[in-house]
Amino acid sequence: MHCPFCGHDDTQVKDSRPSEDGSAIRRRRFCPACSQRFTTVERVQLREITVVKSDGRRQLFDRDKLARSIRIALRKRPVEEERIERIVNGIVRQLEASGESDVPSKQIGELVMETLKTVDAVAYVRFASVYRDFREASDFQAVLGELGGPQR
Repeated sequence: MHCPFCGHDDTQVKDSRPSEDGSAIRRRRFCPACSQRFTTVERVQLREITVVKSDGRRQLFDRDKLARSIRIALRKRPVEEERIERIVNGIVRQLEASGESDVPSKQIGELVMETLKTVDAVAYVRFASVYRDFREASDFQAVLGELGGPQR
C-alpha cells in the first residue's frame, strides 16, 4: 500500500479490525518513511459492475458515489452513519447478487428510492427530486401522494 502522504510503497499495518457489520476490514497503517498514520478499508468485491447510463455511456460502479448521494439525501436527518453504511452495503450486495455485470443507472436509482422510502420520507423526496429531475411543485405533490401523506 502506497503512503498517501509521501508515496512510499511499503507501509506497515499496525492494527486490523472488522467493521461493525463485518462487511469490511479497517486497517491502521504506518509509513516508516514519513512517520504518518492513515486508515484503509478493505471490502470484498464479488464482481466488477459497470453502470450503463441512460445515454449509453458506461462507467465502473463507484461505491463512494452511491454513498455520497445517499448521505446528501439524508443530510441533517436523524439517521446514524452506521445505518447509512448498512444501506449502502445492502444496495451493493443486491447489485452483486443480481449476477449482472452491466447494471442500468435507472436500476440503481430505483433501489436507492425503494430503500430511502422505508428509511426516511424526507430523504426519499429529496433523492426523488434530483433523480426524477423535478421541474414543478406538482412533481413534489405526486411523490408525496406515493407516500400516502396528507396533501393540500
